[in-house]
Amino acid sequence: MAKKMITCDGNQAAAHIAYMFSEVAAIYPITPSSTMAEYVDEWAAQGRKNIFNETVLVQEMQSEGGAAGAVHGSLQAGALTTTFTASQGLLLMIPNMYKIAGELLPCVFHVSARTLASHSLCIFGDHQDVMACRQTGFAMLAEGSVQEVMDLAGVAHLATIKSRVPFVNFFDGFRTSHEIQKIEALENEDLAKLIDQQALKEFRERALNPNKPVARGMAENPDTFFTHREICNKYYDAVPDIVAEYMDEISKITGQYLEYIRALEEMDINVSTEFMVLASSLIEIKSKMILPRINEVGEGTITEDPRAELVSRILEYKRFKRASEILQEREEFASRIYQK
Repeated sequence: MAKKMITCDGNQAAAHIAYMFSEVAAIYPITPSSTMAEYVDEWAAQGRKNIFNETVLVQEMQSEGGAAGAVHGSLQAGALTTTFTASQGLLLMIPNMYKIAGELLPCVFHVSARTLASHSLCIFGDHQDVMACRQTGFAMLAEGSVQEVMDLAGVAHLATIKSRVPFVNFFDGFRTSHEIQKIEALENEDLAKLIDQQALKEFRERALNPNKPVARGMAENPDTFFTHREICNKYYDAVPDIVAEYMDEISKITGQYLEYIRALEEMDINVSTEFMVLASSLIEIKSKMILPRINEVGEGTITEDPRAELVSRILEYKRFKRASEILQEREEFASRIYQK
C-alpha cells in the first residue's frame, strides 16, 4: 500500500487520530490545545466519519471542569469519548480524572503541555501540567515530533480500549503542537483492524442502562475501599505489554521505527563518525581545488596545496600504525619466551 503523506502540525495529527476513535468529544479551548478541538469540530460539521462510520458528537462546555465531567458521563453511558486541554485547564479536570481512572473507563486526554500560571501566566514553558496529574491513575504517553504524535496517539487509543486504563497523550505545547512537518498519515482502515473488538464490546456492555441497574460510586469502609483499590493493579500491570504490542503493530504499518532501529543495530557509531569526518574533509579539499583560491586581501591566488594537511595526517597515521604493530609483535614475542 502506498504511503499517504500529509503536511500538518502536532495538534492536527492528534486530532486526526482522536477523531477516528471518538464517538463524543467534550471540548473547551485553551492555548495551545485549542486547534485540536477546532479541527474535530470542523470535521464533525463536514460530516466526516470515524472508524465506526459515525460522525463525532462535539459538545463545547462552559469550562474545562465541565468538559471533563461530560467526558466522564459519556464514558459511563458507553460512548468512546475524548477531550483536549493544557495547563490550568488540565488541572481543573483532575477530580474527574480520579473518577475515570478509578472506574477503569477507557479514554484519552490529548494535552499540548505547557507551564502552569504561578507568579504570572505563561503560555510556553515546561510540562508542569502533565506532571501534576501523575497521581490520578492515568497512564501517560509522550511524543517529541509530529510523526510520533500521529503514531503514538493511535497507540494510546488502542491501548486504552484493551487495557481499560485511561491515557494522557501529551506533547510539547508550541514546539510540537504547532510545528509543521510532512509526515506519514494513518487512516481509518489502518487502525480499525487493530481494535480489540471483545474489549470494546465489554466496555459497551458495562454502560449504565436503566434496564440493567447497578450501583456505582458508593461509600465504602476502609477494608472494602482498599481491597477494591488493590484489585485494579492487574490492569496497570498489563499496560506496558499492551502498549508495546500496539507499538509493534503500528510500526508494521509505518515501518519507519523498525527501519531506524535496524539501522542503528547494524551501524558502528565509531566507524560512522570517522567516515563523516573524512568525508567532510574530502569535500572541503575538493571545493578548494575547484574554486578559485583568492588570498585574504582579494588579490592573487593561493599556491598552497589543500591536500597537504590531509596527506601529512595520513603519513602520521601510517607511522603510528606501524609503531603499534611493532609493539604488538614484541609483546607476542615476549609472551612466548617468558611464559607464566
